[in-house]
Amino acid sequence: MTKVAFLGLGVMGYPMAGHLQAAGHEVTVYNRTAAKAEAWAAQHGGASAATPAKAAEGAEFVMCCVGNDDDLRAVCLGDDGAFAGMAEGAIFVDHTTVSAAVTRELVAAAAERGIAFVDAPVSGGQAGAENGVLSVMCGGTQVAYDKAEPVIGAFARICRRIGGSGAGQMTKMCNQIAIAGLVQGLSEALHFAEKAGLDGRAVVEVISQGAAGSWQMSNRYETMLDDHFDHGFAVDLMRKDLGICLGTADENGASLPVTALVDQFYKDVQKMGGGRWDTSSLIKRLSHF
Repeated sequence: MTKVAFLGLGVMGYPMAGHLQAAGHEVTVYNRTAAKAEAWAAQHGGASAATPAKAAEGAEFVMCCVGNDDDLRAVCLGDDGAFAGMAEGAIFVDHTTVSAAVTRELVAAAAERGIAFVDAPVSGGQAGAENGVLSVMCGGTQVAYDKAEPVIGAFARICRRIGGSGAGQMTKMCNQIAIAGLVQGLSEALHFAEKAGLDGRAVVEVISQGAAGSWQMSNRYETMLDDHFDHGFAVDLMRKDLGICLGTADENGASLPVTALVDQFYKDVQKMGGGRWDTSSLIKRLSHF
């Protein structure tokens, strides 16, 4: 197989790196908290490194899943950054959800070193990462994508190149825009059912088989009804992503009235102390306000 570095071992990166190792790749990991990288290596049989540059040495692919624009810059740039350790011709694959602006910035910095860059944000949440069935949306050159796609396949159910650099991040914004409206609609439907004295589970059993059905409905309605929100994608991270969506919309002229409204609803959830609750916690706001 091939030598791969993986940077960032959060709830997504930890299992993603594990799938790469299980697929037969030689994986070296880096994490800001070194103990987590050492634990991963002990569990999966790969190696850990003290810096992104050390992890990237000799790697044909360096893959990354960190928190935000600043985190991504930190692991890419500088003397200890991954780019400093990567050889000419190597490929950097970024699975972080970040702005298209930082992607363009890092694509240019990588090109100066002869490094290809593929922006490849993912959808499917923690469960998708753990089960190796993520949806991966990619931007970059066709040549770089064609080389990276078989490696990404270790944890992907579907992987597609949408266009040039930044297209992957723009597609992830579409994903988050769609989810925001879906979760709010589902929250209101379940809230309405409760106020109407209906059995929410019976309601969903029926309407999920019709035009109202969605992944969010199938996978989140029970935990929403049970007031259980300590799993999945956190509200704090969703607000980060929606901020990127709304900022980009200001640049390209897109109209996102529902997204802007739901972003404010998530702000209300944060004020309730729910920043680390999963995004389906929008339903709690309806009974709180």
